[in-house]
Amino acid sequence: MAELSTTGVAVALPKAPNRVLKKFLANKSAMIGAVIVAVFVLVALLAPWIAPFDPVKANFLAVRKPLSELYWFGTDELGRDILSRIVWGARTSLLAGCISVLIAVVIGVPLGLVAGYFQGMWDGVISRFIEALLACPFLIMAIALGAFLGPSLSNAMIAIGLSAMPIFARLTRGQVIAIRNEEYIDGARAIGLPDRWIIIRYVLPNVMSPILVQSTLAIAAAIITEASLSFLGLGQQPPNPSWGAMLNTAKGFLEQAPWMSIFPGVAIFLTVQGFNLLGDGLRDALDPRND
Repeated sequence: MAELSTTGVAVALPKAPNRVLKKFLANKSAMIGAVIVAVFVLVALLAPWIAPFDPVKANFLAVRKPLSELYWFGTDELGRDILSRIVWGARTSLLAGCISVLIAVVIGVPLGLVAGYFQGMWDGVISRFIEALLACPFLIMAIALGAFLGPSLSNAMIAIGLSAMPIFARLTRGQVIAIRNEEYIDGARAIGLPDRWIIIRYVLPNVMSPILVQSTLAIAAAIITEASLSFLGLGQQPPNPSWGAMLNTAKGFLEQAPWMSIFPGVAIFLTVQGFNLLGDGLRDALDPRND
C-alpha cells in the first residue's frame, strides 16, 4: 500500500514491525528454528570456552574411543575429541554459510536492481548472463569453481557465493519489475529524482523482505554445500575441523566407530533444519497475504 509523503512523493508503507514480530513469535516452527540457530551461533562464538579439548591435537592413546564420561562424543582415528571438533566445526560451517551468502547478495542484488529497473539492453544482457549460470546446477557449479580456485575454506566460500548469486539476481529483478511502475515510483520520477536515488530510497527497501527470506534459506544450502566441498577435499583443509571433512574421514570407519559419522551428520542436519525453519517463519511473517 502506498501513501503520499510530506515531500510529495508516494512511498510504500512497510508492515508494522510489531505485527511482523508477533506473527513470527506465534509461529512455533519458526521459534524452534530460531532457537536451533541461536544455539549453534553461541556454540561457534564460545568455542574456545566450550570445547573440552584441542580440536587438532592428536592423542594416539585414545584412538577411536567410544562415548564415555571423558569423551562425550567419542574420539576419531587420531584420538581427537569429536565433541571439540564439532564445536569448532560450527564456526567453519556458519562462517562459510554467512560469508558466501553475503557474497551472493552483494553481487546478485545490484545486478537484479539494474536489470529490473532499467530493463531494455541492461535487462537483456544481465538476464541472459543469469540464465546461462542458472543452467548449471548449484552444487555442480560450486564444485567446479571450488576445484578451479583451489582447496581452501576462503575459495570454497567464494565458489558458493558466486554459485548462489544468480538466484538473488533473478529474485531481485522479478521484485523490481513488480513495483517499478507503482505510483510512488512514478511520483519520484516526476519530481526529477535521479534513478540511483529512486533505486536506493524507494525500490530497494520494498524488495528487501524476499531477499531477507531467501538469504536465510540460502545459508542452509550454503552450509550443505560447504560440507560437500570439504567432504571432497575442496573446503576446509586438515587438520582444521569441518563437519564435511569429518564425514569424509568417518566413511572408512562406519562399522568400527559409527559415532565418527553420526555426530557431524546430526550437526549438519540440525543447523540446516534450523535455518530452513527460520526462513519459512520469516516468509510467513513478512507475507501481507497472511494478515
